[in-house]
Amino acid sequence: MPNKNGNVYGLTLLSPIIDDEKATPSHDLQIRKYLATLPTGEGSPFALAPGTHLARLVVMDDVIYVGMPACEEHLKSKYLVLESNFDGELDQYLNGLAEHVPEHLDAIWGHCFGYPGVANRKAFVEYMRACQLETTFFFAAVNDQSVPQTLRALHTRRAVADFIACHQGMEPAQLQAEFMQFVKELGSEPIPRPGSIGVVRNTKTGGRDE
Repeated sequence: MPNKNGNVYGLTLLSPIIDDEKATPSHDLQIRKYLATLPTGEGSPFALAPGTHLARLVVMDDVIYVGMPACEEHLKSKYLVLESNFDGELDQYLNGLAEHVPEHLDAIWGHCFGYPGVANRKAFVEYMRACQLETTFFFAAVNDQSVPQTLRALHTRRAVADFIACHQGMEPAQLQAEFMQFVKELGSEPIPRPGSIGVVRNTKTGGRDE
């Protein structure tokens, strides 16, 4: 099914950026500046919005001409690109973004042509859908696990690796006892907060990976 891999939805949005010669700095530069100052980790807008596995925002200036026999083409405007993998359905996710991080959405997409703002929720969802490209093939790191389940698995993997590194050469009886205690404590720990595991900033493209 297009846009979905298992239980994970793959969203691709291309929103045309306003081209206004009187804007200083230009709208695309204002987007780049704002993206560069967004908080990371648990404070990231996409960590605050429920259900996000990963998300990327980038400003696309033009398409790359790869040479013959390809046809040289150029975009009519610059585009803001959003790629996101998340749990659930599209409308639910878009409404979740609008509910949890409206100020970030307006600050970023407010530089895009035709953006209505989140105050008009119905128009906002319709605008985002109009900017959507069908995702027919995408890589989903997980396709049947929710964000909380994935965070738990990542936390467990890291904890086990740390345990192994710290218990090299230990006597078998002591190792078994400490491992049983480790398993007990690990099972009682809370699920990590979204955004607390793995954040990458892309400085070359004026974008963000979460």
